[in-house]
Amino acid sequence: MKRNNIDLEKRIIFEDNHLLVVNKQAGELVQADKTDDITLADLCKDYIKKKYNKPSNVYLGIPHRLDRPVSGIVIYTKTSKALSRMSEVFRSRLIEKRYWAIVDKRPAEPRGSLEQSLQKNEKQNKSYVVSDYKSGAKHAVLHYKQLQSSDKYWLLEVVLETGRHHQIRVQLSHMGSIIKGDLKYGAKRSNPDGSIHLHGRSAEFKHPVTKEELTLMAPCPKDSLWQFFEESV
Repeated sequence: MKRNNIDLEKRIIFEDNHLLVVNKQAGELVQADKTDDITLADLCKDYIKKKYNKPSNVYLGIPHRLDRPVSGIVIYTKTSKALSRMSEVFRSRLIEKRYWAIVDKRPAEPRGSLEQSLQKNEKQNKSYVVSDYKSGAKHAVLHYKQLQSSDKYWLLEVVLETGRHHQIRVQLSHMGSIIKGDLKYGAKRSNPDGSIHLHGRSAEFKHPVTKEELTLMAPCPKDSLWQFFEESV
């Protein structure tokens, strides 16, 4: 745990009395699930407890999530007041989160919007593009633009209008641009570390308590393809 916390300190993007914003590594859980794995929330609680000499349990609010194989910005809250206000920021779409996705095929258009209905299959933990009239289908909208390319891959910037289950993964795959390493949505091979090349790159929002305008950015993972794109944009 000690080694992980040293690593965690290097990944903190922003911290004050209300928020703790961390650059999540691919493979980390934002919060506990049916596995018994240590989560990023566990590491954050341990960090707060040790840094501020907290004798009892540490509060940590979780207003949003990232899929386990995805990296990037995760916002936690240190107080219940900040959690309720930050949750409202997300609900009211008063935050702009930008994602970077590395895909295996260039989109037909360099920029565009995708608007579809998605339905989640609970047993498969997977979402599908379906007809509007399907029971349980949810409206999904995202906007993308191509930022850069290499000899085999294309870097897209994605902004979500809605926050649906696996939304970026399923909508880009349905467009024919599959995220590198994303076996669940059609990639031909997995990444060696089990990650997918989808990264929560930045977040812009008004601080829920101080009202300060924040623009936060998460460095890309340290693999050669991410580094190539990060340095070339």
